[in-house]
Amino acid sequence: MGTLATSNHIIQGEYRVSNDPDVALTTLLGSCVAACIWDPVLHVGGMNHFLLPGDNEQQIRDSERFGVHLMELLVNALFRQGASRQRLVAKLFGGANLNTQLADIGARNGEFAQRFLRNEDIRVIGESLGGDRARKLQFWPASGRARQMLLPKDVAPTEPRKTSPIDLAGSGAVELF
Repeated sequence: MGTLATSNHIIQGEYRVSNDPDVALTTLLGSCVAACIWDPVLHVGGMNHFLLPGDNEQQIRDSERFGVHLMELLVNALFRQGASRQRLVAKLFGGANLNTQLADIGARNGEFAQRFLRNEDIRVIGESLGGDRARKLQFWPASGRARQMLLPKDVAPTEPRKTSPIDLAGSGAVELF
């Protein structure tokens, strides 16, 4: 199940919460989705990274339980830091369809995240979901600022072995405040 990340780079199945203004959380997304959730009063936020695979109804239901678990781990970690549900806001990223010859898992991931946040009364204030390109994502949990860069169409996301921050400089970068 989900684990608390030990570095600032979040990989599939992990989450991280921080109120340190010097921390930037990073991840690479294809059909996976990252939820960035923030309490703007306490200046504490966090990110998770999940993929809900499955081709048949039973696999989809089973994988959604994992998604709920990972989303709840993130939200509960924010509550432990003093965050208030009424103040929480979210930004969603990822959910690309990188292989049009397979089921659109990315769309299901995005729809799941939107539905979860709606059911939990957490307002989505920004999102970049879908499309056909992978993304590099950076999120500053103390400020709620997020920046993404779309990767070229022929580049699939691969997890780096090092835990160094991802360089997001260059064209195609988008920031959500």
